[in-house]
Amino acid sequence: MKRFLTKILSITLAIAVLFATSSFTVDMHFCCNKLVDAAVFSKAKPCKDKKQDIETASKKCSVGQMDCCSNSSFVKKANDNLKKSQFDLEANQIVFLQTFFFTYINLFEGLELKEIPFENYDPPFIKKDILLLNETFLI
Repeated sequence: MKRFLTKILSITLAIAVLFATSSFTVDMHFCCNKLVDAAVFSKAKPCKDKKQDIETASKKCSVGQMDCCSNSSFVKKANDNLKKSQFDLEANQIVFLQTFFFTYINLFEGLELKEIPFENYDPPFIKKDILLLNETFLI
């Protein structure tokens, strides 16, 4: 469950970073203050391209208006002021990292066998009961 939540959180954060660093434009076409078409990354199609009846749209608009259709755009600009990290390594740091990874990888090399070193040995023979000699009893 923890792995699943970690994966969901990492994907969500990656999408948030992608959304924050990208820019896009939403173009909208209104007729009589009603949204007719909306388009992302392209121009919205006017009423003529949507094959709407222009006469019914003009009847709904006020008489004094010349053109009742309008376009508006929403532009979301990208966030370009992100800090870029620099990773400069010196020679002694590289040697340390190499030895650390080499020893860490070889540390767990023999654990897959699960050998028990004292499996073939018998326990020592006890001649007298030590608990009775010391008079220690579990209650």
